[in-house]
Amino acid sequence: MRTTIHGDILTVFPEENITSSNAEQLGKAFMEILGQNPEKKIEIDMGEVEYISSAGLRILLACSKKLAYPLTIRNVLPQVHDILDITGFTSILDVHRKMREISVDGCEVIGRGAQGTVYKLDEETIVKVFHSPDSLSLIQVEQEKSKQALISGIPTAISYDIVKVGENYGSVFELLRARNLNDVFLESPDQELELLRKYVDLIRRIHAVEAKKGSLPDSRTVFLQYADDLQGVLPEDVSTRIKELLQSMPEDLHFVHGDLQMKNVMLNGDDLILIDMETLSVGNPVFDLQGPFVTYAAYTEDEPDNLVSFLGLTQEKGRLIWEKILEYYFCDRDENARREAENRIRILGYLRFLDRVVTHGMTREDLKETRIRHSVEHLRELLPLVDSLGIRPPVSGM
Repeated sequence: MRTTIHGDILTVFPEENITSSNAEQLGKAFMEILGQNPEKKIEIDMGEVEYISSAGLRILLACSKKLAYPLTIRNVLPQVHDILDITGFTSILDVHRKMREISVDGCEVIGRGAQGTVYKLDEETIVKVFHSPDSLSLIQVEQEKSKQALISGIPTAISYDIVKVGENYGSVFELLRARNLNDVFLESPDQELELLRKYVDLIRRIHAVEAKKGSLPDSRTVFLQYADDLQGVLPEDVSTRIKELLQSMPEDLHFVHGDLQMKNVMLNGDDLILIDMETLSVGNPVFDLQGPFVTYAAYTEDEPDNLVSFLGLTQEKGRLIWEKILEYYFCDRDENARREAENRIRILGYLRFLDRVVTHGMTREDLKETRIRHSVEHLRELLPLVDSLGIRPPVSGM
C-alpha cells in the first residue's frame, strides 16, 4: 500500500483486492497512517481494487469513524461501486466512480470559451474539456445545478458523464442539433427581431420560476463580494450606498442564470435551450439582467470594437439588443417604469463590470483606467435616482 501527499491531502492506494485474508493487515496500516498524519485529510484511491469483501467494508467503516469528515474514496471500479452501493456505503461515505479516460485527438472543435473547449466525439455526443485540471468540482456543481433547473422546467442540457482527458476533466453531453443564438443572429439579419423576442421570452420564463429555499447560492452574496473586492477602487460613499441597497433587498428565490448573453443560449429547432449553468443562483431578476447590459452596452462604451472582437457584433447591434431586451422584458410597463428598472440594472452592471475590469485585468492600462473612471462616474449619477435595487419579476409561468 502506497501513499502520496498533495497539499493537505494524503491519498492511500491499496494495491490489491481487499479480502478476508488481508483486511485486518490493511486495517492496521490504515490506522497507522491516520495516527501519523493527524493534520492531513485522508482519501483512498481504489483504482487497483477489483473486489472488496465484507471484512474490507468493516475496515472502511472503522476508518471513517476515526475521521471528523466523510471519508472520500476515489476511482472506484464499477463492480466495487456496486458493492458499496448495495450495502449502503455510498450514502455514508464520499464515493466517486473511476472515470473513463478518452482522447480528443482528431475530434472536431465545435466551440471555445473562457473555461473550456467543446469537441464532437461522434454523431451522438460532445465533450466540454475544461482548461483547468482543478475543474472537477466546477463540473460537478454545474451538473447538479443543471438538474435542478431542468426539474423546475427550465430547458437546459444535462451532462450525463464526467471523463478524464489527459490531465484535465471533461463533461459529456448528448449532441444537440443546435447552434448558439449569437451565431444564428449574425447570419439571419432578416430575423433579428423575431430571434430577440424568443430570447427575451426565454429570460422571462426563467425568471418566472422559483427554486427551493437553500438549494442554490444567493446572488446578493456574490454582489456584496464584488463591492468588498473593489475596496480602493470604489469611493467609500459609493461602496457604502451600494452595500446598503444590496443588504436591504428581501430574500428572493427566482432563478438567476448569471450570464445570459446569447452565446449561452442554443437554438434547437424552434426551441431555445440554456447552457453553462455553473453560475446558477437565486435572487431578484435584476441580478440576471445586469449580465446582458455588461455584455452588450458596458464593454463597448470605451471600446466600440469590443463586441466585434468577441461576438462578431457591432456596437450598433449591441445597442439594439440591449434596447430590445428592455422593451420586450418590460412589455407590460410604461417608458418611465422601464427606465427606472434600467437604472437599477445599470448599477449592478457597472459593479460587476468594474470587478471584471479590475480582477481579470486589461491588456491596455489606459483603457482600464478609463473604464474605472467612467464606471464610477455612472454609479455616482445613478445611485441618487433609486431607493431600491429590485425589480418586479414576470408574472407569467413557464
